[in-house]
Amino acid sequence: MSVIRAPSRKPLMATQASSLGRLGAWSYRHRRLVVAAWVTALIVISLAGRLAGSAFKDNLNGGTSTPSQQAAAFLQHNFPSQSGDVAQVVFDVRAPVTSAAAQDRITSTLDGLARLPRVTAVVSPFAAEGGAQISPDGHIAYGLVRFDAIGDALPDAAIKQVIAQAQRAAGPGFAVQVGGAPVEKVEKPQFGKSEALGILAAVLILLLAFGSVIAMLLPIATAVVAVAASFGLLDLLSHDVTVPSFAPELAALVGLGVGIDYALFVITRYRTALRAGSAPPDAVVTAMATSGRAVVFAGSTVVLSLLGLFLLGLPFIYGAALGAIIAVLLVMAASVTLLPAALGFAGAGIDRLRIGRRAPAGTGGFWWTWSRRVQRHPWLTGGAAVATLVLLALPFASLRLAFTDAGTEPSSYTSRQAYDLLAQGFGPGTNGPLVVALQMPAAAQGGPPAIAALRSDLASQPDVAQVSPPQFSPAGTAAVLTVIPRTSPQDARTSALVRSLRDTVMPRATAGTGIAALIGGQTAASIGTAGLISARLLVVMAFVIVLSVLLLMAAFRSVVIPLVSAVLTLLSTGAAYGVIVAVFQWGRLGRGIDNGVVAPVDPWIPLMLFALLFGFSMDYQVFLVSRIREEWRAGPAGSATADSDAVADALARTGRIITSAAAIMICVFAAFVLGDLRVLRVIGLGMAIAVLLDATLVRMVATPAVLQLTGRSNWWFPRWLDRVLPSILTEVGSATKGTS
Repeated sequence: MSVIRAPSRKPLMATQASSLGRLGAWSYRHRRLVVAAWVTALIVISLAGRLAGSAFKDNLNGGTSTPSQQAAAFLQHNFPSQSGDVAQVVFDVRAPVTSAAAQDRITSTLDGLARLPRVTAVVSPFAAEGGAQISPDGHIAYGLVRFDAIGDALPDAAIKQVIAQAQRAAGPGFAVQVGGAPVEKVEKPQFGKSEALGILAAVLILLLAFGSVIAMLLPIATAVVAVAASFGLLDLLSHDVTVPSFAPELAALVGLGVGIDYALFVITRYRTALRAGSAPPDAVVTAMATSGRAVVFAGSTVVLSLLGLFLLGLPFIYGAALGAIIAVLLVMAASVTLLPAALGFAGAGIDRLRIGRRAPAGTGGFWWTWSRRVQRHPWLTGGAAVATLVLLALPFASLRLAFTDAGTEPSSYTSRQAYDLLAQGFGPGTNGPLVVALQMPAAAQGGPPAIAALRSDLASQPDVAQVSPPQFSPAGTAAVLTVIPRTSPQDARTSALVRSLRDTVMPRATAGTGIAALIGGQTAASIGTAGLISARLLVVMAFVIVLSVLLLMAAFRSVVIPLVSAVLTLLSTGAAYGVIVAVFQWGRLGRGIDNGVVAPVDPWIPLMLFALLFGFSMDYQVFLVSRIREEWRAGPAGSATADSDAVADALARTGRIITSAAAIMICVFAAFVLGDLRVLRVIGLGMAIAVLLDATLVRMVATPAVLQLTGRSNWWFPRWLDRVLPSILTEVGSATKGTS
């Protein structure tokens, strides 16, 4: 049997009975101990991380069972001298490359690189096997530098030494740039600029929201301490887990955004309790038992959503997700321990050092009037909000997922300049060669002639620019071909070419010969991993949606509100995806935001965004809907007018804080759009847009409109579901309606 169940009108529990209230009271009383413990932990973790050093790994490929990984293992076994990573040393010469002076200078440079540690071979453009390494116009040439290891097994110091020595040969009319996967690995973005801009914006918004320097400093300090501790933990974790090099910045992006927001909600509740006449210790308990509980719920939802990324089965995703999870957990811990301790030091003087005057939030005012306008025309306002979200989401239909290449890096990077020179002189496909590994058992029919026929078939493909002559292993049982596509590594035609070669061309060419063929190389590996992620996209999304709905059901004892919230969050997330496609894939806002090029979206980014945004949407939904429940409990029962009043009063008390919190998140996330790393630019813009839409169109327009239309049906909850789901957000707090 199903029932429509309004929120319970039993007297509210005493805040002291709440576990978070007791924790807040303890932290307040022992504030010196709590602060000392946090400072000590931060120092120890930071020192341990610094002493251990970081071991970040940018291996973005899938597991060992992928064809590309099998090809790499095959080459390692049969061609050990050619299985290491390759860098391209690109020369842009004013005089013809074949002139005596240019040739001597290039040869001297490459000979010097051949003597460096970890370099096993150098192929000169003037050697017999390097005949295709001089551009048709004669002004661009490149040499190949092969290392003795691949990926993260190759130390950064060896790569940097090659870059430094190669670039020392540069001079007027003789430019030298170094590119390739190993070079991309060591070129790190500038760290700290985006974080500083985000914090500066947060300071200004908090000053406007609180009007007090002391109240402004507490959220900043809490978030910074938690994020700083997460950096040290990531350094330590990187020695045992594949943690990508962008994980610290991702952790900072997430940690600063939610950390400042969580502290903002708690401090707002604390200040309101002080204004209502509570003593500072009681105000801390009230804030922790109400806003603190909502913070823990919202943060836990972010963590659980991020755990859905582990369904992908990709090690580098584990490391990125763990970085964000660690940051959120530390922020939550700081919000319920360090922040109450800091409030103990501030006491009743939290509003000292005021800037301007700010009226307290309460019934009436702009947000109450706004809510009433929305509620008077729910179909019109709600429909307009949904239509806007759908319109923004339309470009999402054109989303293309693929790993981006060095062509999207900042123009100051040597890997980007080498990429552009190779594309200019030899075609974009030169930046993403495909390696075809061929195994020839003794019973193979035809042997070299069959390999020659395969090479001919490969060269005849429309999107193949050239195929190198085969190289055979000493035993004669293995061969390797290098295929140069006509298009860049991130081009859709390159992906189609790899699929065609794997599924059609090579099986047909090797049928009946006993030859086994595999396609490897960085480009093929990236294409394979992108396909793996795309295939599991719906599974991860379904996990996050179902989890979010169940958590909201358990929190609010409602079926309608969680389902409406999930649908609206899907719309705001889809709108954010649409903006990402329009900006980064179509270049609608100009190409300056994407380093001068347009490109597809890295396949793991939509999943990371989806998990984060569904978690973040809980922040505003929890604070708004829990406040609606409180207003209902404190007001008269039984009428539709009372339901409508509860929505308007709750929005009046939370509207300014929600918009302030959203503004902080938007500024923190948008600051990362100014950074060097493209993946963080995409994530930063996507999250900023999604939070903007979620806090405005969704929470301030669509949600009041829907709650007005559904009325008391919002609280419909089947009895069987009430028995099955635990209650995880039981209201506690003072019975005073004026508490905010």
